[in-house]
Amino acid sequence: MDFTNGRTLIIVYMVSNLIGLLYLLAAIKAPKLARLLFLLLFGWAGWFNYTLCHKNPEAYLMYSQKSIHLYADFINGWFKEHITLFVSLIAIGQFLIAWGMLLKGIWVKLACVGVIIFLLSIAPLGMYAAFPFSIFVLLAAWFIIKKDNKDYIWKFSIHSRKAIVNQTN
Repeated sequence: MDFTNGRTLIIVYMVSNLIGLLYLLAAIKAPKLARLLFLLLFGWAGWFNYTLCHKNPEAYLMYSQKSIHLYADFINGWFKEHITLFVSLIAIGQFLIAWGMLLKGIWVKLACVGVIIFLLSIAPLGMYAAFPFSIFVLLAAWFIIKKDNKDYIWKFSIHSRKAIVNQTN
């Protein structure tokens, strides 16, 4: 995708933030659905980042263009010499977040904390991280911590269906 084209960048930015708002809405209304969405997002991101950093590590240097000064210095300094190692470790973390969302109990909480830390860490990348996408989605992780029963993702109940049946009786 050509991010040097301003129009493309704006469209991707707006779509990303709309998706971030949908994650937040899902976490508030249906935390298990939000966990499934996180599983898909972080599973895909882990695969994408691991693959890209081994095939075309220089692609990550573009993030310095829209990031805060401190991040731009880091990207153009130490990171530039260690892209594959650094991004591989990030990808492993993303895979662990995806797995944590699939499991139960403390693993869900740890995965949510991982989401929050990761998204706080990329927020200074600015527009290339679709800020404020990271804020919307880290709030979604917070709502999962607060609202989800932390059981396996495939174990859910439909309370609204029971409520409808009870109202008609």
